[in-house]
Amino acid sequence: MTPLRVGIAGAGIAGLTTALSLARRGIASTIFERAAELSEVGAGLQVSPNAGRILERLGLTEALDRAAVQPEAIDMRSGRTGEPIVSLPLGASARAAYGAPYRLLHRADLQALLLDAVRAEPRIELRLGTGAGNASQAVDTVTLTTGDEAHEFDCLIAADGVRSTLRAAVPGAANPLPSGRTAWRTTIPIGLVPRDLPQGRTTVLLNRAAHVVIYPVRGGRLVNVILVIEEDWDGPEWSAPGDADVLRRRFDHDSTRFVSRFTALDLKWTRWCLTEIDPRANWVHGRIALTGDAAHAMVPFLAQGAAMAIEDADVLAESLATAPVPEALKRFEAIRRPRATRVWRTARQAGQIYHLGGPMAAARDVTMTALGGERLLRRYDWIYGWQPDEIAGSR
Repeated sequence: MTPLRVGIAGAGIAGLTTALSLARRGIASTIFERAAELSEVGAGLQVSPNAGRILERLGLTEALDRAAVQPEAIDMRSGRTGEPIVSLPLGASARAAYGAPYRLLHRADLQALLLDAVRAEPRIELRLGTGAGNASQAVDTVTLTTGDEAHEFDCLIAADGVRSTLRAAVPGAANPLPSGRTAWRTTIPIGLVPRDLPQGRTTVLLNRAAHVVIYPVRGGRLVNVILVIEEDWDGPEWSAPGDADVLRRRFDHDSTRFVSRFTALDLKWTRWCLTEIDPRANWVHGRIALTGDAAHAMVPFLAQGAAMAIEDADVLAESLATAPVPEALKRFEAIRRPRATRVWRTARQAGQIYHLGGPMAAARDVTMTALGGERLLRRYDWIYGWQPDEIAGSR
């Protein structure tokens, strides 16, 4: 067993996956989580093949398949008419191409299966109700304070999200900035969903300065609905209850055959500030590393936020298993920053494309239709087909 002592701040997807990835390589860790009980907020989550392959290697295939829906396709549609633009196939051919299926889960379900695996792993200690405070470093150790306690480690991983408390311990790290967009999220029992909405698929409705994503979760019992609009909002918390009247007014002049029906229902909406962190800034300082959203939070227009955190976990654990801590963390940053930056930029570009209006939107739709779903999907091979050992110098 590798005699490293690793501390992890945060028990979200990034922190739990990092701990499991370390444990599978014989490295013990302690996770510190501020919340006394883990009850993940949010709604749906898309786990693309690049992340799914890593979770499968962690022994989570059966748990994932029990919790997930595997969509047949991603359907891009006009937001005004609901008419199809193009369909990206995600069936057997995509699974064969990428080595894992595309999965749709409720965020709470993914966290729960990761948590079950963590609790079954003797190399991992989980300390709930213990928030990370300050961190300081000596030549060979890093010390994390939690309340009145001090904990000494060989390495400290800040997986505590966009509002990381440990970011201050990494000089040159980027601060979070609002993207100028919010995501309004809700889930709907399958029986309340419009019958003409295709089942077993992800539907993306493209509107002027807005778009909508709809897909099934929890084995198809619920449907996740996300309405992304352009607005400047940054509350004291990163999410808050949402007033559906805001959505009704927003989509009144640009309503769709689906959205108007959702906003007419008596649903509980949550409004989320979409926040970014520039991945080109520093992630690492000595024996401390930022990971996941703490290092590179991105807009969700490629559904890669959680996937990037899962990829981080795999590369970080492998680096720590094969090199001394300072060298391992520098290697992790060098491997991950170019990829996270490319995905971060591409997600931004996707948001601009989704929110076009007028003649530019018409040109976008014609171009997508002409390319066809298979060719459009192939444009994402570099995301979905990623393997850590493809990167020169990663071993």
